[in-house]
Amino acid sequence: MARPTRFTRRDITVLGVLLGLSVLIEAVIIWGPTLASIGLSFTSWDGIGDIEWVGGKNYESLAANYPAFWPAVRHNLLWIAFLGFVATPFGLLLAVLIDRGVRFSRFYQSVLYMPVVLSLAVVGFMAQLLLGTDQGVINTALGNEKDPIDWLGDSDLNLWMMMLAASWRHTGYVMILYLAGLKSVDPALKEAAAIDGADTRQTFFRVVFPTLRPVNVIVGVITVIEALRAFDIVYAVNKGRNGLELLSVLITENIIGEASRIGFGSAIAVVLLTVSLGFIVTFLVQELRGARDR
Repeated sequence: MARPTRFTRRDITVLGVLLGLSVLIEAVIIWGPTLASIGLSFTSWDGIGDIEWVGGKNYESLAANYPAFWPAVRHNLLWIAFLGFVATPFGLLLAVLIDRGVRFSRFYQSVLYMPVVLSLAVVGFMAQLLLGTDQGVINTALGNEKDPIDWLGDSDLNLWMMMLAASWRHTGYVMILYLAGLKSVDPALKEAAAIDGADTRQTFFRVVFPTLRPVNVIVGVITVIEALRAFDIVYAVNKGRNGLELLSVLITENIIGEASRIGFGSAIAVVLLTVSLGFIVTFLVQELRGARDR
């Protein structure tokens, strides 16, 4: 019988320092600002003068007297739905096709993953080059130089164009995650399903996909976070205005804008935090409950 491992005082000190630094950094960078934002959301403060306690007036004003708020909420929810029901399934489809061993699979992986290394701001600038009215690639290809379609200026179109651009980057990320999960599936499960008479579609949805539950959790959380923290891509196009209003843009405009309203901007940040936690916690509970019931 192997002896239990005994940690020396030096080992305990090293572990304590490493864990302590990690906890301290997380507390300073994440939890400190989060708690500060929650506290400041009940105040009126311009960042210079005295902090005045106003209770829930920021939230009341946000819901009733801030016309950009509800469109921003609607746009963020639409962004989540688009990434979740369009980009993510498409990334899964690409992962399945590559996992089946198509020719030049390494090349496809590299090309499809390449957008992930780009920031959303760069993606936004690329979207301007493609969709702009002044010699934009899309309008030129469609022959609309004299009467170009204003893909980025039309409030009925620009949000959809930005979601497509963000999906281009998101799809590659999802593809790599699912591809890693598919590579870890035991081939014996597929062979057993084939012996039982299951076709390719039945094997995937009844055998393979249920084993990807841990990957589904990761992808779901990442999708929600990516959708709610979208900022730089719309800010690079038109500073998040004229149909591209998002909660992250409203936070920036109120906290570091010309009229600094840190308390009001913090209230918007708390709403964004609440929405993100609501989606993430609900998704995690459903996935963990499904895993327990199996």
